[in-house]
Amino acid sequence: MQRVGVSSYKTLSQQARVSEKQIRKLRRGEIEQMRVDVLLKLSQALGVSLWELIATFSAIAPNVKVAPHENSPPIAELKREYDRLQAELAKQKQELRKEFQLASLQAIESWLLQWPTAAQKAKENPDLAAVKLLPLVKPIEQLLQQWDVEAIAPVGAEVKYDPQLHQLLSGSAQSGETVIVRYTGYRQGEKLLYRAKVNPM
Repeated sequence: MQRVGVSSYKTLSQQARVSEKQIRKLRRGEIEQMRVDVLLKLSQALGVSLWELIATFSAIAPNVKVAPHENSPPIAELKREYDRLQAELAKQKQELRKEFQLASLQAIESWLLQWPTAAQKAKENPDLAAVKLLPLVKPIEQLLQQWDVEAIAPVGAEVKYDPQLHQLLSGSAQSGETVIVRYTGYRQGEKLLYRAKVNPM
């Protein structure tokens, strides 16, 4: 910072056009969690190459010695590191997306479990004012569809009892016996989210 005449972290933030939070991450050695475009902006503002910045602040390249007068690393080497960082970023995004979906499902858990039963009752008696609410939940249904979340069986369906997919509300049933679905269960792809609640016939 002294070499390029930057007097404070706030000034660096303004010159590099990155947040002070990103600069704090860099100072804490969390460079591997930072986006490549942010690192490029910081390297330009500090007058060093991206490779020098990485070698200085991270253990990504612990064996790389950057010569004092070296202005740029070999292009192929820099490209490999860039590609690796991009792949790592893509992986982090995928993990964050899964975490977000799980958190969202937990947030609407009561709706997931109670709504199908309420909707079925409203359909059985169209005179109930509640039937007018059915279109309001279409966006949630579409969201679940996008996330590959599907109902195990509709409310009122008669299905073969499977203890892996069904939970008895009362009584007992043997595997393969017919039961009736009282509350819908859900799965996301191959993963079971909630077992359907059922009663023996």
